[in-house]
Amino acid sequence: MKVLFVCTGNICRSPLAEGILKDKLRKKRITAEIDSAGFENFHIGDLPDERAIKIAWKHDIDITDHRARLFTRADFDRFDKIYVMDAWHFDNTMRLSRNDNDKEKVDYVMNVLYPMQNIPVHDPWYNGISAFEEVFIQLEKACEIIAEMIREQYKS
Repeated sequence: MKVLFVCTGNICRSPLAEGILKDKLRKKRITAEIDSAGFENFHIGDLPDERAIKIAWKHDIDITDHRARLFTRADFDRFDKIYVMDAWHFDNTMRLSRNDNDKEKVDYVMNVLYPMQNIPVHDPWYNGISAFEEVFIQLEKACEIIAEMIREQYKS
């Protein structure tokens, strides 16, 4: 299974989700391709936000190998599932989709916990470290479900 997380600049939410899911899968001894991307080009090649790095470290997860990149149409070919953080990301991802197959891959990450509710993971960028902790907690819960879904897929 190949999973992509998408947010705005690919320096806060999506690299946290990527790091959390990679950590969960590693602990479960499951191999899968996990990545993240964004829609704004002003952070291409950058490390995650220092607050995201700090929160990840607090939970024994290292995301310092991540470098921000842009979401591209080719990601529809590369990934089985594309999780977005909010309505803006959903709309932008769908706008780039080429067909129904592409569209079926896209969902809000929080829909794994609250199906069809499209609950956003709010951008912590404009707030303090506590906002990053809140985002981490949200994403950790969602990634646990995603990790179990991947594990179940490997059983089949």
